[in-house]
Amino acid sequence: MSGIDQLSPWWSASRHADRRPFLMARAAITRALRAWFDEQGFVEVETGILQVSPGNETHLHAPRTELIGGDGSRATRYLRTSPEFAAKKLLAAGEAKIFEFARVFRDRERGDLHLPEFTMLEWYRADATYDAVMADSVVAIAHAAQATGIGRFSFRGRTADPFAEPELLTVAAAFERFAGIDLLATVVDGEGDRAALATAAKAQVRITEDDTWSDIFSKILVEHIEPRLGQGRLTVLFEYPVPEAALARAKPLDPRVAERFEIYACGVELANGFGELTDAAEQRRRFASAMDEKQRRYGERYPLDEEFLQAVAAMPQASGVALGFDRLVMLASGAVRVDQVVWTPPAGEA
Repeated sequence: MSGIDQLSPWWSASRHADRRPFLMARAAITRALRAWFDEQGFVEVETGILQVSPGNETHLHAPRTELIGGDGSRATRYLRTSPEFAAKKLLAAGEAKIFEFARVFRDRERGDLHLPEFTMLEWYRADATYDAVMADSVVAIAHAAQATGIGRFSFRGRTADPFAEPELLTVAAAFERFAGIDLLATVVDGEGDRAALATAAKAQVRITEDDTWSDIFSKILVEHIEPRLGQGRLTVLFEYPVPEAALARAKPLDPRVAERFEIYACGVELANGFGELTDAAEQRRRFASAMDEKQRRYGERYPLDEEFLQAVAAMPQASGVALGFDRLVMLASGAVRVDQVVWTPPAGEA
């Protein structure tokens, strides 16, 4: 590509021609996955983008806007970080198997693997364990690879066969193998023992006085665990410690861990799934704690979606997963950045 082309806008004919094979791969993968969901009896849904709350995780940030009513009244709304709240309301309403190619938004995110606006492929099964959507995810990834004809995913010198039997690895085993840390020894009565983890991890990562248990956990995960996952084949990382449960329920036979999993290929996180929590009081407690921490760190908090909490109490046992569709397309098409596989890159960028 010439220097002139590099400076031209993304919609110039020459630059678009370079990107078009990736976009055709995106279309093929979309068709293949829609067909697979249809075969499985799922219903495709479209949920609202503007929400009362965009999600209540400490480190997720959402753009906000203001709606003006016909009477001049004003109401704050957020661009969703996930369709999860709306999807679970549909489960409470009686839907049993749903999926959505959802446009979602994140502030403070931009890079080879991150966009401020991107597509999340999210689906839910009522009356199903999280093993079911774990298996779904592996199949969906293989269907994407089959749709493009790629035999192996590659990213930053790492490769993974999307058709091979995936590696199954608990988070505790990963911490022991790659960082020499007995992670579950630092989980006591459902809470993370910050001092214990800091002591165990002091030779592995830089720890500051302000770091919480979750901060230290994340540093170890990012620096020592994730780069080693999904090499040669997919890795399913499961049984997250309960302080990192988010919207997942605790495992009945071991309350130290939650029914949460993530799937990696070439060190890239592709999917994040849960055996869904249906205890509204516990979900409220987790959200309140996360928003307190958000307030402490960032000086802001998001409201709770009270209708969502009511729906949590009314929904059936279920499992669900969010898959980063752009990342999947990137790997399945041979692209090296997610902005190569979206039809229109972020507004204001060349």
